[in-house]
Amino acid sequence: MAWVVLVVSGMLEAVWATALAASQGFRRPLPTVVFLTATVASVAGLAVAMRELPAGTAYAVWVAVGATLTVAWAMARGQERVSAVRVLLLAGIVACVIGLKVVS
Repeated sequence: MAWVVLVVSGMLEAVWATALAASQGFRRPLPTVVFLTATVASVAGLAVAMRELPAGTAYAVWVAVGATLTVAWAMARGQERVSAVRVLLLAGIVACVIGLKVVS
């Protein structure tokens, strides 16, 4: 169950990172509220997952899931350049997360 909470928390990290950019420095109210809500939920989920998982592993997975989804979402929306190398590097991050799960 800790792994599910951790992955969902990582997904929420992507939500808050995207909302933070959309808030334009906290000048737009809706993205700012989404940012604040997703941040609290994401960090709370990380804390819950750390009850059962080692801190280093949990944090690495949380950051990797969030970063990968944030970049993938930006690529899908045309805000970041898509290239084979970038996709391969993101796949490497995902592979490392899976590796951490396998060895834990």
